[in-house]
Amino acid sequence: MPEKEAGVIIKFFAKPSVAAIQVTGAIRVGDRLHYKGATTDFQEEVATMEVDNKPVEGAKAGDMVGIKVQERVREGDKVFCVTD
Repeated sequence: MPEKEAGVIIKFFAKPSVAAIQVTGAIRVGDRLHYKGATTDFQEEVATMEVDNKPVEGAKAGDMVGIKVQERVREGDKVFCVTD
């Protein structure tokens, strides 16, 4: 499936398992994201995301969002939006 770059991981918070992402494209709730790095490689659908601790439906380039993830991600990992 084709992918387009959506952002980069800035920080990972282990306890709530949340990835802080600097958005370079666009991300919406319901999108399927592919997290890829040196030791990271998994896909997951966005269930919820927050900007400044407030729930949002979407984010655009320049936004910093927090997205709950099932697996560990690392600073510098790339985030891609999987398109059909």
